[in-house]
Amino acid sequence: MRAMSDAPPSPEIELLVQDLLQSTGLLRRRLRAEANRDSLSWSQSAAMGRIAREGPATTADLARAEGVKPQSMGATLAALERDGLVARAEHPSDGRQFLYDLTEQGRAARERQRLLKQAWLGEALADLDRAERDALSIALGVIRRLGNR
Repeated sequence: MRAMSDAPPSPEIELLVQDLLQSTGLLRRRLRAEANRDSLSWSQSAAMGRIAREGPATTADLARAEGVKPQSMGATLAALERDGLVARAEHPSDGRQFLYDLTEQGRAARERQRLLKQAWLGEALADLDRAERDALSIALGVIRRLGNR
């Protein structure tokens, strides 16, 4: 890995940085909107995703990981529990806390989200012409290399 230089990036690099950040943000927001067509909020989807990736967690753990206040995460988890998407169980070592985990219904909702994202993206890619798909394929290789630096 190269050391960061004190020299400011060139205007061309600055434009690429801004365009890449804006473009990836736009795509992430669109995919999130497609995945949440079944009325999950962004915070509900994020909490469920973190539980799916990392396993059962307390309200405080989830709040810290998502950068929100415990009260906000508590409200998010209460709504998910009310809808049958998460269930809480007693914490094994701290009787004052609960661990939240996805229910089967919650796992099914996550799978629906994944399928909705894939379907939208597949349709969007199918609308591109061959040259655009080839250019995207090359760009994805470059983005992957950037991510692995």
